Amino acid sequence: MIRKGRPLSDAGRSADGPRDEDDSSERFDPFESFDAHDRAEGRSSRRAPLKSSPSAGSEPSETAEVAEFTEATYSRSRRQPGEAKPEQDEAKNSKRPARSLKGRALGYLSRREYSRTELARKLKPFVEETDSLDTLLDQLEAENWLSNSRFAESLIHRRSSRLGASRILGELKQHAVDPTLVEDAKAQLRETEFARAQAVWQKKFGERPETPAERAKQQRFLASRGFSGATIGKILRGVDEE
Repeated sequence: MIRKGRPLSDAGRSADGPRDEDDSSERFDPFESFDAHDRAEGRSSRRAPLKSSPSAGSEPSETAEVAEFTEATYSRSRRQPGEAKPEQDEAKNSKRPARSLKGRALGYLSRREYSRTELARKLKPFVEETDSLDTLLDQLEAENWLSNSRFAESLIHRRSSRLGASRILGELKQHAVDPTLVEDAKAQLRETEFARAQAVWQKKFGERPETPAERAKQQRFLASRGFSGATIGKILRGVDEE
């Protein structure tokens, strides 16, 4: 930014002629502001004075009217903490139609497989006097929406990579799955028990125990996952299943 000032020649002379070296009043700082320079020269600032605010008897200015209107608008739009928006109040006032029991059951089944016992437990709090929970469950099974066999397959698929046969079979029994399905799952899990336990042990430890304390620690971990004692012993001894 270029600041204007009284020009000096290269020889230290002004445009009017020679300058006395002791005359410090004529010196000019090129970075000095206009007001500071004018005060040094004895001249008043060129800035126009600010307009005074209107008196009590005078009419309010247009700026004051705009400020008053803006403040009033802000006051109306400002909400208190915790106060809901107008559209939220309208949404609360408008009552949604109650969801039917079957619609709620289909919503659950669209996310994952449920056993009959588990689905009945989730729907029980929403049963009304006109509803029959057993009739609805029978209808869902007849329409193939609800299936204990699919639930057993889904549970085995989700749990087999982390748990042993005893934990998975116990969970199936808690869901009141048909005993025939439980026996089929048991035979399937026994065939893959060693491979699954070895994968879990390898991911957690990876090395056989060297001390009794370390051996007990690994045994407790695998037993808590539901693997059998015979399988745990083979893994810790480093015995191959073959």
